[in-house]
Amino acid sequence: MKKLLTMAAALFMMGAVQAQELANFNFGGRKQIVSPEIKGDSVTFRLNANYATQVQLFGNWMPYGQTIDLKKGNDGIWETTIKAPYAEIYTYNFFVDGVSVNDPQNFMVQRDGTRYLNMLFVPGERSSVYNESSKRGTVEQRWYDSKSLGINRRMTVYLPYGYEKSKEKYPVLYLLHGGGGDEEAWSSMGRAAQILDNLIEQGKAKPMIIVMPNGNPNQQAASTLGLETTTLDTRSPENANAYVKSLVNEIIPFIEKNYRAIPKKASRAIAGLSMGGGHTTSATILFPNAFDYICPMSCGIRESDHLDADLQGIKKAGYKLYWIGCGEDDFAMPGTKILDAALTRNGMEHTLFTSDGGHEWKNWRLYLQTFAQLLFK
Repeated sequence: MKKLLTMAAALFMMGAVQAQELANFNFGGRKQIVSPEIKGDSVTFRLNANYATQVQLFGNWMPYGQTIDLKKGNDGIWETTIKAPYAEIYTYNFFVDGVSVNDPQNFMVQRDGTRYLNMLFVPGERSSVYNESSKRGTVEQRWYDSKSLGINRRMTVYLPYGYEKSKEKYPVLYLLHGGGGDEEAWSSMGRAAQILDNLIEQGKAKPMIIVMPNGNPNQQAASTLGLETTTLDTRSPENANAYVKSLVNEIIPFIEKNYRAIPKKASRAIAGLSMGGGHTTSATILFPNAFDYICPMSCGIRESDHLDADLQGIKKAGYKLYWIGCGEDDFAMPGTKILDAALTRNGMEHTLFTSDGGHEWKNWRLYLQTFAQLLFK
């Protein structure tokens, strides 16, 4: 009997290992290394690539096109140590003999469109809100039918800690991604859930629902699902603002029906980066009675003969916050200055928040943690 139990246990263990695919394990093969390794104010990158003739590092904290050479050790492991950039989340990859390669020792990755990139998480005051808090909300993916776009679509929804046990109703932030992104961008690259979890736990932000839709009207969901896209031509006049109209006429009613969301203008905020910033300005111009909190980021606006009239519509409807964020080196800064000037000449109170850097996630994460503390107060 004891022998049978031993055999059964062994078979169970083999089954468990097989379930995780033996090919993914390292049984006495390549030397196990640590990469990246942060010690004090330095970070070391390593890659086991004995076959390579050249290995280079590129990180998004470097000027575009600049790389750092790794040196090969006698054990075939390439290595370089650099001064750690300031506290933030960065992405990086290796170039092995000219071919882009991810760091196989780093399990932290994020998807940017069709690219998967390793993450370098440098701890510090600025990045502290990107860590997991002790009271974590729920992030779920929700499908809904869009009659106007003719497809079943997916969005990401963040529910604050305690939502499931509470009977309370919550205000809602509609948080929009940029070009090339999808409904996963803000929860993955933007760390939206972690930022709000920390701010709410610290009493710096009101508990709120965050809705992160897919801003590509021809997509059912993120391209990683392999679902077919439609042939919707967004440049055609009859499809102008198709997504923005769906956002206000379909997504908002869906959220307010299926979640404990406060169905009032005073309890709705809209914010977006780049393309999503354009969607933010368009939505508030087309539907001035939908949102009391307006936060476009890295987008700006163009001068036109109807811009003042558009903004006067928002002014007449009333709002509680108009907050604009843009990096000093962002190519969207000229358009941001146009929007800032237009709001000023129309007598519309607003905040222009500028930061260093350009069109990048380190700024958009900073903007979210900044304006989130101003919402619904």
